[in-house]
Amino acid sequence: MKEREISGISGWMMLLLGMAIFIAATIQLVRAADAEDALWITVCVLALVFSSLGFFGLTVVNPNEAKVVQLFGVYKGSLKRQGFWWVNPLTSRRRVSLRVRNFESAKLKVNDHDGNPIEIAAIVVWKVVDTAEAIFQVNDYENFVHVQSESALRVLATTYPYDAHEEGQIALRISSTEIAHKLREEIQERLATAGVEVVEARISHLAYAPEIASAMLRRQQANAIIAARQRIVEGAVGMVEMALEQLSAKHVVELDEERKAAMVSNLLVVLCGDRDPQPVVNAGTLYQ
Repeated sequence: MKEREISGISGWMMLLLGMAIFIAATIQLVRAADAEDALWITVCVLALVFSSLGFFGLTVVNPNEAKVVQLFGVYKGSLKRQGFWWVNPLTSRRRVSLRVRNFESAKLKVNDHDGNPIEIAAIVVWKVVDTAEAIFQVNDYENFVHVQSESALRVLATTYPYDAHEEGQIALRISSTEIAHKLREEIQERLATAGVEVVEARISHLAYAPEIASAMLRRQQANAIIAARQRIVEGAVGMVEMALEQLSAKHVVELDEERKAAMVSNLLVVLCGDRDPQPVVNAGTLYQ
């Protein structure tokens, strides 16, 4: 079922018309009662009844709001233009907000792609774009949005790892833009039948479960230390290579292979050590 937009009659015009008919019918009813004209009394009473019933057709549509109109269970259309309108007074009119709304899901405990238990939550920004589908395709579209969003979040969390183990790998913690895009697509796919558009979806909370948080923290620290050591070693090797090249190019000192190996060893100790090196003064020759 797809939405179709309808337009109502001006509410101000129908209000004035109804009031005029009601006042005129009241005056004529009094005159007919004085004249004891049964037929005219009946006509005036019917005019009063129908004019009074007509007031129930008046409805107000606020900005970013729609009224879904039904007549005896049949969908007639949706009033979406803001203003004061009149429609068939026998119809029912259900209000649907078209404003942008958002909510934050509960913190879900799931296993990521590597099987590690994690806690995850998301913020979903959404709005209704098809009032007919929102009202008639699902029982409660607001609850439907919440449940399906949490379902999509669970699927996303099991699809990707918490941390990237390879360069270029998409992970929950570091690939925020890609994960937000995937999450929005996953939720939109589930909500398409409910007439809802997902404006934005992003992760608001992400952490390891308490039972493994300390172990994973140590693992992250170890990975950081290893990465830092690799950078230090790469830099130290470059500095040693540059030192040997400049010593050789400027003929500062001639070193055999054994002395070069000793110099490389000493420089690497100095550059890669955790603590500041202690200088040793060589009082002898280069070889002693």
